[in-house]
Amino acid sequence: MQGLMQRHGLLISSVLEHAARHHGEGELVSRRADGSLSRTNYAALGLRARKLVSVLHGLGIEAGDRVGTLAMNSDRHMELYYAISGMGAVCNTINPRLSPDDIAYIMGHAEDRVIFCDPQFLPVIAAIASRVEGLRAVVAMCDAMPAAQMPSHIALHCYETLMERAEPIARWPQFDENTASGLCYTSGTTGRPKGVLYSHRSCVLAAMASNFPDALGLRATDRVVAVVPMFHVNAWGLPYMAPMTGASLLLPGAQLDPASLLDLMNRERATFGMGVPTVWLNLLNHLREKGGKIETLKRIMMGGSAMPRALMLAYNELGIRTIQGWGMTESSPIVTVNAPKPSCLRLEGEAQLNRRCAQGRVVFGADLHGEDEASHELAWDGATQGNVLFRGHWVASGYYRMPPNDNPDGWFPTGDVGVIDPDGFLTLTDRSKDLIKSGGEWISSIAIENIAVAHPDVAEAAAIAVPHEKWGERPLLIVVPRAGCAPQPEALREFCRARMPSWSVPDQVVIADSIPHGATGKILKTELRKIYAPPA
Repeated sequence: MQGLMQRHGLLISSVLEHAARHHGEGELVSRRADGSLSRTNYAALGLRARKLVSVLHGLGIEAGDRVGTLAMNSDRHMELYYAISGMGAVCNTINPRLSPDDIAYIMGHAEDRVIFCDPQFLPVIAAIASRVEGLRAVVAMCDAMPAAQMPSHIALHCYETLMERAEPIARWPQFDENTASGLCYTSGTTGRPKGVLYSHRSCVLAAMASNFPDALGLRATDRVVAVVPMFHVNAWGLPYMAPMTGASLLLPGAQLDPASLLDLMNRERATFGMGVPTVWLNLLNHLREKGGKIETLKRIMMGGSAMPRALMLAYNELGIRTIQGWGMTESSPIVTVNAPKPSCLRLEGEAQLNRRCAQGRVVFGADLHGEDEASHELAWDGATQGNVLFRGHWVASGYYRMPPNDNPDGWFPTGDVGVIDPDGFLTLTDRSKDLIKSGGEWISSIAIENIAVAHPDVAEAAAIAVPHEKWGERPLLIVVPRAGCAPQPEALREFCRARMPSWSVPDQVVIADSIPHGATGKILKTELRKIYAPPA
């Protein structure tokens, strides 16, 4: 016997319909290229997204077609999120920080028919457009036609000119909730980027889970600064989470420097922020060096890489709660969030700090476990280290136009290594390729880095393995000093020695002007190994 309940598809368009109807006054504030702030709200966004569907039809886009975006965070990018997916096409968000060669590869692999881009990225598109078979139009996301040229067979349009001529569709089309909605490519640190193809159902469920009270718990009264880019895992689901609850969005565009972010947050009364640890570290260093204060921010969410304990403590002193979560492009990305259980409230001192620095516990709708090299599940004892795998309603079954995941139980290998404690809290110890194997002992590069950045003279740190004749590998620490500071290598080694086992202390410390970062803000250890640990 089946229940007598209505069934409505979990479509992305329904999120915007809800926001426009019930939170129409919810604000979207976007920083334009000239530094000015543009304002709109969910009611206007709902109308313009329906107009944009007509624009897409006029450009020849049909259900199932892939439409690329090469853009920073803005209200126009939000309109594209909803219009492309809402009409049944696929929104392919492309990372503009990738190399032109990778961008061309992604556009070709996705078979993008049209691409929408911020004006500053038009030269990139112009240079590679002839290499993208099937591309027939480029739309510059601006008010007036920019001075740019494309190959003769590719039309160039101005976004607002197209929007002025368009009529909104009367209603959003209805279709299967498992229809593809978005396509996001991994950053390609281990070869060519790989496409993760999201569905309407997966995106809506992931956003709902992210809004649980023990996850991010957005409210209509929140004003969220979206530092995490919309080209990276759907901005961690924020373009869906915020409209679901009516939370206002503050969209910084391309101006992600600490001074601009601080100005936007204070001017627009931000209560919550989302971004990788590097963003919050840079902001903290800016406050220390230039002065100023964060006036209204209450919470920040960090993901993408491990949150250093020193960073958590520094923001706690400012009265700002830090939340760490973990996931990947392949998991939409939410899998764990660090929210306390009753047992956590009994912890004190170091035990409490260690728990707060863990990647967190699984949210409903996903699951994870650890495995040894023989694929046996590992105990949740907080000590046994293994390969981490996950599965769930919003976890990929495989990559776009590649063979599916061959695990019969759906467990997807993450490439991360970690331990799970008896309360189910995951602590990552490293990426599998970044662990340091020294004399039979595994050394976590993350642990070394978190200790190093706690030194008052250190702005950023990275640890890698270098070959060693006796021990196989030994850790090398690379640090970037804070402005005006001159840490000494041996002093840094002594600082580490007081806080970690002696066999984990780096043999060498290198003082560097900078550390290379990838397209999503993560440290590029592949580049560091080329520089400091070249193969024999």
